[in-house]
Amino acid sequence: MKRSALLMFALFGILSLAVTAREPDAKPIRALLVIGGCCHDYAKQKQILTKGISERANVQWAIAYDADKGTKHLNPAYEKADWAKGYDVIVHDECCSDVKDKSLVDRILQPHRDGLPGVILHCGMHCYRTEGYPKVTTPWFEFTGLASTGHGPQAPIAVSFTDKTNIITKGLSDWKTVNEELYNNFTGKLLDTATPLVKGVQTYKDKAGKEITADATVAWTNLYEKKTKVFATTLGHNNDTVSDERYLELVTRGLLWSVGKLDEEHLKRAKKVMIDD
Repeated sequence: MKRSALLMFALFGILSLAVTAREPDAKPIRALLVIGGCCHDYAKQKQILTKGISERANVQWAIAYDADKGTKHLNPAYEKADWAKGYDVIVHDECCSDVKDKSLVDRILQPHRDGLPGVILHCGMHCYRTEGYPKVTTPWFEFTGLASTGHGPQAPIAVSFTDKTNIITKGLSDWKTVNEELYNNFTGKLLDTATPLVKGVQTYKDKAGKEITADATVAWTNLYEKKTKVFATTLGHNNDTVSDERYLELVTRGLLWSVGKLDEEHLKRAKKVMIDD
């Protein structure tokens, strides 16, 4: 009887350890992807992003896709005051620069003001140009951490990691994109709440044939309202970039960092980054 009791106790202990070992992956990160609007192949990118990130991390997605191709249409996801209820992080990948009603922008920002983490991709940086844009720091720019008002032509961008000690970028390798848009840094610098991580350099010829070289910060983190973690990157115009293993790895790490789960357990799930010059 004693041997049987001891054996049962030992088996119970082993099972408990197994459950504990699986615990980090037991509860998925609940993410909402808000996507759609002008100028991009969002119909395909919504699948590329969600599939690619979920291959690298335990993320469960809801997708709020707006098929409207204009810049004035508010994504229907934002119609309710509690639009963000139940999510651990919001990924903003919309392109609607002419949604300018401050009350609507306040509704979008309120969950983030309350502490909900955010990830902002590409044209998400150019949205919600409320009164005073671009001469003042608008509410949306306070959230993104960087004012960006325009971009260069479609040309490759040399991507280099300026902070290689940061947990998001540590171990990642520089690369060159396919044709992409290099977003400007309008004021020449990030807000004091933001930390640069990645630099982009683009060389192209203007209409007169003169060679132009431009550089800008293309990925960074921001601490919004002194508490909310935000990861942002201006990369991601074309499908080939969005589906690039290196891009997906960077965005996945940024998302995990924003929710406080960028650790060894989650990094083990990530695919090895392809190294390419």
